[in-house]
Amino acid sequence: MVTPAVLTLLVLAATVAVFIWDRFPVMLVALAVPVALWATGVLSLPEAFTGFGDPTVIFIAALFVVSEALDETGVTTWVGDLAMRLAGESRVRLVLIILAMVAVLTAVITPNGSVAALTPVVVVLATRAGRSPSELLMPLAFGAHAGSLLLLTGSPVNLVVADYAAQLGLPAIGLFTLTLTGVAMVLGTVVIVLLLGPRLIPRRDAARALRDLGDHAAVLSEHYDLPKDGAVRLGPADGVLEALIPPRSRFIGDHVFPGMPTESGRLVVTAVQHAGRAVTTGHDLHVGDTVLFTGSWEAVDAAALDPDIVAVDAPEPLRRQAVPLGRGARRTLVILAVMVVLLATNVVPAAVAGLLAALAIIATGVLSVRQVYAGIGWTTVILVGGLMSLSAAMVGSGAADQLADALVGIVGPLGPHALLLGLFIVTAVLGQLISNMATAFIVLPIGAAAAADMGVSATPVLIAIAVFAAAALLTPVATPANLVVMEAAGYRFGDYWRLGLVLLALYGLVGIGLVPLIWPF
Repeated sequence: MVTPAVLTLLVLAATVAVFIWDRFPVMLVALAVPVALWATGVLSLPEAFTGFGDPTVIFIAALFVVSEALDETGVTTWVGDLAMRLAGESRVRLVLIILAMVAVLTAVITPNGSVAALTPVVVVLATRAGRSPSELLMPLAFGAHAGSLLLLTGSPVNLVVADYAAQLGLPAIGLFTLTLTGVAMVLGTVVIVLLLGPRLIPRRDAARALRDLGDHAAVLSEHYDLPKDGAVRLGPADGVLEALIPPRSRFIGDHVFPGMPTESGRLVVTAVQHAGRAVTTGHDLHVGDTVLFTGSWEAVDAAALDPDIVAVDAPEPLRRQAVPLGRGARRTLVILAVMVVLLATNVVPAAVAGLLAALAIIATGVLSVRQVYAGIGWTTVILVGGLMSLSAAMVGSGAADQLADALVGIVGPLGPHALLLGLFIVTAVLGQLISNMATAFIVLPIGAAAAADMGVSATPVLIAIAVFAAAALLTPVATPANLVVMEAAGYRFGDYWRLGLVLLALYGLVGIGLVPLIWPF
């Protein structure tokens, strides 16, 4: 008779194989795991799907809402503008500012969000300094991985580790528990990038350059020959839309002139160009004419959706790049501060603190419900909820104990540091092939069971796994953060491992050497 442990290991092997094969969406695989564990009788139906109601899943979804609010209101743009003012052209100063900026931002909004928000900023920094973006974008991605260990909120993996520690009855992993390891990782990453970056980071040319929209108001004013007193001004409440009249548009033949309000009264025609020349008097619109509208961002957003015009630049990325600290920024920062205080003081559970922040963001009008849905990384949420069943099955079926016994049998005589070395190798290998979140769910129960077999505290083992899981550095597909910078920098698949391998060794040293000093066995 096939035991539940064997069935669980078969599901585990199939899951890893499908992740590596990479032919199916991650969400599909994550949803198939609890179904498979239920179908094989390893878990009951409530046990298989209980992960989707876990507080950690709620907290992760809430953090996505906070991250979207920071980006939507221009807070990340403000951070980028500050970096541009401080950076200059010195490579050392650029690296220091970029790594410090991404580490701090990642600690609040996770690596994927911070790298996505700061990639255009770093491209502009590199261009203005006369450097290739490829010199700085890999440090940006790798700095985000290091920064994810500064706070509990820095990565979903941290939250999963904290949740697992709580299930085992271990001391709580709080907001600042990981900070010392995060500081060590950030400082080590800075030193390695500064010393070895020029030799290990390839210089590439991007196939498609990202647009710098930071000075877009001045660009439009010059393009349309607007006088100084009529120049385009962008602000929290003041938006702009450059629209092209396409073939078969219902607006062809309409009579327009500068200063004319639209039918709704929400937008004003600021300028018109026909055949590349400015029109200063009344004009009947032709195919290919461009019209510059100004008005509130809400009106601009609505107008950009009109199928009878073509928006030259979508309002949303324009607003995010060109309007730092826009509408709702102060409310978002206050909400963020309150959430951090609640997390630091443990007044309420982390999931409640995150959910209160997300609800406050919606209730105060910072984000609409539609924006909240769009801002949540549903792939991550479903991945966490689905793979929690695999972790539960490994513990409940005894599969984790069997794998732990095998690992302890190999490294046990050498002590707990050898156990961490074994877990580092397993995590490092899997983390380059499948998501670091999936890797954590696989390795955590094995590490906890092995610690119990050896009679040592599981706390340093779990925290070391969090460190190891952050070291997804050798391939562009290891994490979305690595993939985000690939196109913008023009990297190739094999460009990551050179610098990544050196940093991977640093993660191993911190996890195996530093973590047990802070949290003894």
